[in-house]
Amino acid sequence: MDRHGTDMRVTIAGVEFANPVIAASGTFGYGTEFEEIVSLGRIGGFVTKGLSIAPMDGNAAPRIIETAAGMMNSIGLQNMGVHAFIAKRMPELQRIKKRTRINVIANVFGTTIEDYLNVIRVLNEVEGVAMYEINASCPNTSHGGAVFGTDSDLLRQLVRAVKNEAQRPVMVKLSPNVTSIGHMAWVAQDAGADAVSLVNTFVALAIDIETRKPRIANVTAGLSGPAIKPIAVRMVHEAAQSVQIPVVGMGGILTAEDAVEFLLAGATAVQVGTASYADPRAVEKIANDLKKWCSAHHVRKVTELTGGMIK
Repeated sequence: MDRHGTDMRVTIAGVEFANPVIAASGTFGYGTEFEEIVSLGRIGGFVTKGLSIAPMDGNAAPRIIETAAGMMNSIGLQNMGVHAFIAKRMPELQRIKKRTRINVIANVFGTTIEDYLNVIRVLNEVEGVAMYEINASCPNTSHGGAVFGTDSDLLRQLVRAVKNEAQRPVMVKLSPNVTSIGHMAWVAQDAGADAVSLVNTFVALAIDIETRKPRIANVTAGLSGPAIKPIAVRMVHEAAQSVQIPVVGMGGILTAEDAVEFLLAGATAVQVGTASYADPRAVEKIANDLKKWCSAHHVRKVTELTGGMIK
């Protein structure tokens, strides 16, 4: 229980978090970059940049632009690779873990199921990772580029394979670019997922009307930020109504009040992403403000908010 009198602890797949505010993948680096900016002990956890078996350079520039009430990015999952991550970042993350209660969640991706499994096998051998977040928004090159998270059969195959290999809880990050997010969440649960996180970015396009060319080199990109929040809240609600496993919500969270909205919709915890680009301390600020909000509204346990929307 924090000093304001509210018990801020939440549990996801058997892992206890000091509070329900988590830094989202791709917006918080590998965690160590923010150590001198953010009081890591004040947030519940963070998700690493997506990790692949081999390093990736990502897409050509321009690959990130500002939009009305948000941003678009097509970074292309640039990362140092799981082996370099373990060698260069895990020792410091292990030290951080010892002196704080923060949980490190490793985001994993690939273009084939075997790619995912290879990364999982490497991570299984190291200490300091609390759980895995499986990025299901990647195209499966073995199936003609079909995205894992938009094909229920592929999603089921991926989750089952990962669960058989993983020695830690598995959270599946779902794509919002589907007809029924509730069904895809249910498929993930049925295949063995311990939790789901949503939403990932929406596929979007921006055009420079002077040059008549796409503003992003990769043509399309992922839209995130406040512009997507009402849709994300709706999708979190639908997912939470469809599964019994924890749902972690994200999509345009800038304030503690935004986080509360996701919790009321059915989320157990939230992830903060785009806000960190405008303010590197956004995750910590939202976590602190959420404590204050709960105290001001006489919330005894933050878990009481989950699914608390009154219809």
